[in-house]
Amino acid sequence: MILIYTHKITNRVKYTLDLVLSTILGLEFELTADKEVFMVYGGPKLSYSFRPIADELHLTAVDFLFQTGIAEQDLKVFEIDGLPAFFKTKERSLFPFDIFALSFYLVSRYEEYLPHIRDIYDRFDPKASIAVKNKFIKRPIVNIWAKKFKAILLTHFPDLRFATRVYQFIPTLDVDNAYAFRQKGIVRTIGAAARSAFQLQLKKLVQQQKVVFGLERDPYDTFEHLNAVHEQFNVRPIYFFLVADYGLNDKNVPFGSRKFQYLIKSTADVADVGIHPGYISNQNIDKLEKEIKRLSAVLKRDITKSRQHFLKITLPETYRNLIHFDIQEDYSMGYAANIGFRASICIPYRFYDLDLEISTDLTVFPFAIMDASLKFYYNYSVDEAKEAIVEMIDEVKKVDGTFISLWHNESLSDEDIWKGWRTIYTYLLEQATN
Repeated sequence: MILIYTHKITNRVKYTLDLVLSTILGLEFELTADKEVFMVYGGPKLSYSFRPIADELHLTAVDFLFQTGIAEQDLKVFEIDGLPAFFKTKERSLFPFDIFALSFYLVSRYEEYLPHIRDIYDRFDPKASIAVKNKFIKRPIVNIWAKKFKAILLTHFPDLRFATRVYQFIPTLDVDNAYAFRQKGIVRTIGAAARSAFQLQLKKLVQQQKVVFGLERDPYDTFEHLNAVHEQFNVRPIYFFLVADYGLNDKNVPFGSRKFQYLIKSTADVADVGIHPGYISNQNIDKLEKEIKRLSAVLKRDITKSRQHFLKITLPETYRNLIHFDIQEDYSMGYAANIGFRASICIPYRFYDLDLEISTDLTVFPFAIMDASLKFYYNYSVDEAKEAIVEMIDEVKKVDGTFISLWHNESLSDEDIWKGWRTIYTYLLEQATN
């Protein structure tokens, strides 16, 4: 156990020290604002304040964690031994920057509360992110600096005990469209056939007819294959099912389809299942409630896991809505346009509501890589995609983090634009479980 002194105990200070010391490093600590208690303590101790009290081990703080509210921060990124840092300090300190302020800024997604650029789907544009601008999006900087902090603490207090953290892997899959042609209803099926004919996509038209009449397997029906490879590598995935009503950006099988409901039930026998809230649910809490109740009714159990369709997060509203409906885990923290670490961290952590200045019970599970990012944003070949996967896995393994991948059932079809990509997912499982 280590005693930490700070001149003012705020919610931000408590949250950040708990994140870095307890969650990441597995170190027990106590926090005090009493100088006398700190001075007489005979065990390992550290001060975190604007200046040291005496000659103790000291981390110089900036004012950031002692503030409330949201305001523009003057951040100047610099490098220390090839690693990015900001919130520079001048006093005698273990680091020439405030490691706790840096961690809180990144993990709380502070920059997403400030005025920022939105992309075509009304999402925070990663081009505005400090991690993308300064080219450290592919590194879990919070974990990396925490690991260096641990090494320094051990040089001063070799008897400190840290809980052992081990690397973990969680494969996740979004089911935006369970079937390409099946179970779409008469109107959508006729419309799709007419569109293929008009665009002279004769091969697609023939394939659709074969699938509809049961002569050929639907290309998006890759669930048996997924079950087989997950069993092969002894992993339990999480599937997120879109059960929203049909709309411009919500085009899954109609929820009333018995075949679709059976698919959800059978998937829940071999995997965990969560909700994939529809595109409009961000602005319409009633739709979110309706969709959660739909999935719950099919599975006959409470729904506790979620990932936003299109990764559409608006902070803090999106997470407040999930909390309101007793969602305990969210897996949306990542970018579509960039692989890497949106919050610069690669372990699950508690969501901090900056508007309310409180730590919540919602656990955020950040993912590192997505099939659609590799295919549509990076335009990677099969070999390039495999290299990117290994790079992300290695970054997570270095800090004993949790590697989370995001895939879709349709990218396992091994047809058309996804030709050859089925092997990539098998490769990912092989490397992630190695």
